Amino acid sequence: MEFISALQLLKLNSVSTAWVDAVWDFEFTHTEPLDPVIEEEIKEDPDVFKSVYMQLLPFSNEDDDNTQSIWVVFGENGVSAKTLVAVLSYFILSAKTKSPSLEQRLCGLQAASLYLLLLKIPGSVANKVYHQILFDTCLNMPLKCWPQDSSKKRKKDSLKSSQGDTKTGKRSKPPKKVSEEMEIDDDEEEGVYFSAQDLLKLREGIVLLVRTLLRLLERFSLRDKPQSADSCSFCVFSRSVNQLKSLPELSYHGLGLLCSTIHGEGDECCRRVFRKLLYVILMMKTQERSKPCLLAPSQTVCALILHIVDKQREATLPLLRILVQHICHQMVEKSEYRASGAQTVGKLMAKMPCQDYAAIIKWLYSYSRNNKVAFRMFALDVAMVLLEQSERDVDDTVDPELAVFLPHRFLVHNIVYNHRNDVSPTVRGHALHCLAQCLELDSQNATKCVHELFSNSAQTMLESGRSEQTLKRRETVQKTALTFRTIELTKHKSITTTHRSVMNTSLQTMTLFKKHVSDPKTNARKSALETVMSLLKHGVISCSAENLSILSDRCRDPAVSVKKKAMQCLIDLLAALPENREVQEAWLRGVLPAVMDSESSVQEKALECLDHVVIAHIKSQGKYQDSDASQKLAWELLGLLCEKCQDLNRYFSKAFSVWAPQQKFTPAFVNGLLSHTEGERAAAAWLLLAKIASCSPKLNYGTILDTWENIIRSPVVSVTMTGHILSVLGDIASNLNDDTNTRIVDDLMSWLKTFSLPLEVISSCVDTLVRFARSDNTQDTLKFLNRFCGELVSVCESYLSGVILQEKGAENINEDLLVKHLYTLGAASLHCPSKVEKRIFLLVQSVLTPSEQQPVPAEGEDLPASQPLSQFKPNSMPTVVRAHAVITLGKLCLQHEELMLKYLPVFARELEVGTELAVRSNVVVVMCDLCVRYTNTVTRYISNISACLRDKDPIVREQTLIMLTNLLQEEYVKWKGALFFRFAIALVDPDPTIADLCEYCLVDLLLKKSPLMFSQHFIECIFHFNSYEKHKKYNKFPQTESEKSKFSLKGPQNKGKRFRIYRFLLKNFTDEKRFNITTKICQDILASFVDSELPLDSEGSEMLADIFDILSLKEMKLTAMSGPAAGEEPQEDEMAMAKAVLQVAQKKLVSQVQKRNFVENVIPIIISLKKTLEEQHSPVLKHLMAYLQVTMQDYRSQVKELFAADEQLAAEVEYNLKQFEKEKQQQEQQQMENQLANFTLSPRRNVSQTYTCIEKKLVPRQWNVESPLVQKLRTKKRF
Repeated sequence: MEFISALQLLKLNSVSTAWVDAVWDFEFTHTEPLDPVIEEEIKEDPDVFKSVYMQLLPFSNEDDDNTQSIWVVFGENGVSAKTLVAVLSYFILSAKTKSPSLEQRLCGLQAASLYLLLLKIPGSVANKVYHQILFDTCLNMPLKCWPQDSSKKRKKDSLKSSQGDTKTGKRSKPPKKVSEEMEIDDDEEEGVYFSAQDLLKLREGIVLLVRTLLRLLERFSLRDKPQSADSCSFCVFSRSVNQLKSLPELSYHGLGLLCSTIHGEGDECCRRVFRKLLYVILMMKTQERSKPCLLAPSQTVCALILHIVDKQREATLPLLRILVQHICHQMVEKSEYRASGAQTVGKLMAKMPCQDYAAIIKWLYSYSRNNKVAFRMFALDVAMVLLEQSERDVDDTVDPELAVFLPHRFLVHNIVYNHRNDVSPTVRGHALHCLAQCLELDSQNATKCVHELFSNSAQTMLESGRSEQTLKRRETVQKTALTFRTIELTKHKSITTTHRSVMNTSLQTMTLFKKHVSDPKTNARKSALETVMSLLKHGVISCSAENLSILSDRCRDPAVSVKKKAMQCLIDLLAALPENREVQEAWLRGVLPAVMDSESSVQEKALECLDHVVIAHIKSQGKYQDSDASQKLAWELLGLLCEKCQDLNRYFSKAFSVWAPQQKFTPAFVNGLLSHTEGERAAAAWLLLAKIASCSPKLNYGTILDTWENIIRSPVVSVTMTGHILSVLGDIASNLNDDTNTRIVDDLMSWLKTFSLPLEVISSCVDTLVRFARSDNTQDTLKFLNRFCGELVSVCESYLSGVILQEKGAENINEDLLVKHLYTLGAASLHCPSKVEKRIFLLVQSVLTPSEQQPVPAEGEDLPASQPLSQFKPNSMPTVVRAHAVITLGKLCLQHEELMLKYLPVFARELEVGTELAVRSNVVVVMCDLCVRYTNTVTRYISNISACLRDKDPIVREQTLIMLTNLLQEEYVKWKGALFFRFAIALVDPDPTIADLCEYCLVDLLLKKSPLMFSQHFIECIFHFNSYEKHKKYNKFPQTESEKSKFSLKGPQNKGKRFRIYRFLLKNFTDEKRFNITTKICQDILASFVDSELPLDSEGSEMLADIFDILSLKEMKLTAMSGPAAGEEPQEDEMAMAKAVLQVAQKKLVSQVQKRNFVENVIPIIISLKKTLEEQHSPVLKHLMAYLQVTMQDYRSQVKELFAADEQLAAEVEYNLKQFEKEKQQQEQQQMENQLANFTLSPRRNVSQTYTCIEKKLVPRQWNVESPLVQKLRTKKRF
């Protein structure tokens, strides 16, 4: 018989009975070595086990009635089944030794396959062939025999190679303790390498083993063998399936077999399989949550689960709900894992009936309010996946109390939108991102739900009742795998209280979004911008200038990534709404200023946007088509630059200055522009020509000159287009012949002498005239300017003389004509100072002063030696004329120093006592321009200019702030005297626009040039704003009494303003500066009070109270001593853990230094000062104790040690700390009670046993409106 012949190759008759008994006695956990001779004889044929397997295979087929029983064959031939099993176990266990050879692995796999096949034969249990330990060992063979991943070896080798660097000579770091995940398993081979052919043989052996197991599971019941069933599920889905590409199909088939009823009663089989598949879905090794690793495509696993559910629907639906809960609860905290897990949850929930689906949504709602950030993040991901599915209709099978959870509206309102104000910035940002994505979904229901949020009518909704304090509680991290049972979230500190609220109106909601755009966290701001863009894009909110400014303003955000995100949002919005004029303007106002950004990458992105949207779509007139949206958009944007957005032209010019060296503008491009110089796009075409004329190839001068001729003859002058044409003429002046130049100059002079042009055109004409004067010969240039500009000055002088000197000349004044003469005089006089006579000075002065105050000498008379002028007193001239006269006088001063010396005090006096807004505003501009020309002289009057920061008119304050910032940036002015403190006053300007502008100027412009200016002036700020002058060093710069009163923030009524400034300055300090300032305050101020250098009078007490309150500010606390941000929890990856360890070490070191400084420098002064304050019964004592209470929270357990010199003070501090903690707890409890007092809750309902996996929460019976107190608490946001 062939089977017996094959069996004889195993030499069973040669094996001693004693050895067999020993193997069985050890229960296959250990085996004695087999006789080497017998082992060698067996191994002579490498396919011995396979031969026996093939001969035994027919006996396992129960359907073949002709097959003789194998047990009868054994008996007839004297073969012992016990001996056969012992020999097989020896080779199986040999493959499990450390570093087994290829031969041992192959023999072990084949022997295990043979043993499993033997078990499949009927009668194996009766003949005592089955042994659980040996069976489990066979199931574990694929993992033991397949070579371990080489990545672990490389990781270990890299550790060895990184211990030191002999080339650099650096000292090597001490070796770290190798973590478990980096250790090599005990059974991993060392020095054993496998070829591709070897791996192929191992793969075939494993496939044979798995196929045999599948055949076994079809017949062999595991009902009474739960441990073996677990081992089976682990075997058929091993971690090596990615390498063994033929195994997945077999593995999934095996898992399906394990769910059969022959392996267990009830749902135990499916529960066992689902639990194993859970870790595949989670993409991590079984029960090793901290070590995620890609295992197999979760889509395939999901399909298998759904197949099992279809076959055993009634038994598996409860398990499906449990599986969803466990996926949510054990999800790995990484975005790519969350995304895959959310998709799987969505597919599994799609298989549930409506009742179960609603119950899971209810559980998910509670899950989304858990303390853990990862839970709330994953709940948002799942909600977005569910929103992509079709909305379910409520049917008769759904419990009425669960019906509210079925619509998409619940997911959008109660899960996505509810987390917009989450205490964690990560969750806030993700919620805003999800809200934006809701509008991009194909589901109309989701879009409709978002529209409801921003409708003007109030909408009711469920909202979580968590307080910020509740979310700050930390939950114990789940480190081990959970039992595969229902997850009751009430056991994990979930906030289960719900209540009803009225949603904000559209206006209130947009106000909240504006706050989100200013969120302290960068990612939250970026998500908020994305949300606002989607709301605008889909028409949820109107594209008004106010709403669009949210995006354009953020293009100047401090964070580079936010700037780029804002620009990208504007680009996307413009692409979606290219015809909206408001969107076009917002795009220009956001992108164009970015070409001058301090960050080069932002500049490059802005230039790329301009090129892509505007320049790339400029084609010739013949190729233009209205149907081409890109061309139309480009010309419309250029049209806006010519009209509403002319103030952005300087940024546009900057872009062309960058492009010019790149030779970007070809002759074809220029000729295409010239073809548009007539018609509706003429102004935009001339705008571009004005930018590129100086750097472009030779232009078609004929077209330009023809247009100029038409402009001269036209009775209507287009200010914008004329200015651009004049600019082009100036650029090509050097390329024109003399006759053409002469003709154009004559045209310009005749045009200017009409004094009918707008002021902007007059300025452009004079500039063009000057450009025509340029030549290589300087004398020729001066001669040209003196001739033509001097002629303009003479004409203006004659007109002014006629108005001012003639009797009743001022009574019939033409205001517009007088202004144009003054403007032309100022523009022309700059280029011909030698033609400006002294008489002109007095003519301009006469416009500013009463006619009887200063006689104007007749033509040819000398100017008086001295002038009694003290200020510009009001006269009969209109204010607009006087304002232009100031500008003209300033231009005259730029070229005549003696005139500047005479009028500079007049300008300063005008700032102090002048009453006309336009005049004062222009005087500020003139004095700041003179500061550039005569820096040393005008610097003495900076205090007069800076006094305008407290002017009664906001226009003057804003103008002064901008002009002084420019001077400080260019270093024409230094931070001397009271300038810094006056600048800081603007931080609390009653106009919030000016306050924001001041903050921008200080932080983004000036602090970069003078990084120490805040810390250098901080202490003196305390003295200055309290108007305290008794210190020998501080606040000693000269000021008039009016200036002192104007810039004083003294008194309790101004305390809020003072501390607004203090907080702003401290917020921009480094830890080093905070530490030094604290020390300096103690040594320079507090010590002065202790030594009686400063009196403790009413003024001293007020300032001392300020000092203690400053020291108590949270902004004064070192950031290294602060904990993590609220709502955040530490990550589990290696980099985050290393960073956390570094922060702990840094905090410990800083704490020691700070404690030493506190003990040596602060405590002695505090003790002495406390005694002095007690003796005088000073009200400042309570401020001192409040400071100690705040400070000693970091040294709570060391109070007695630190204040050993004053036991009474130590006792008081301890008592105050206890009282503070007690009051804080009472306030939190009272706040919670106030919120809960308004809740109307329904009693818990009974739920059938079928839905025990769903958390039972309290649900309101009816919608109710919140009390005003709860609404007030809810609308209070923190950023």
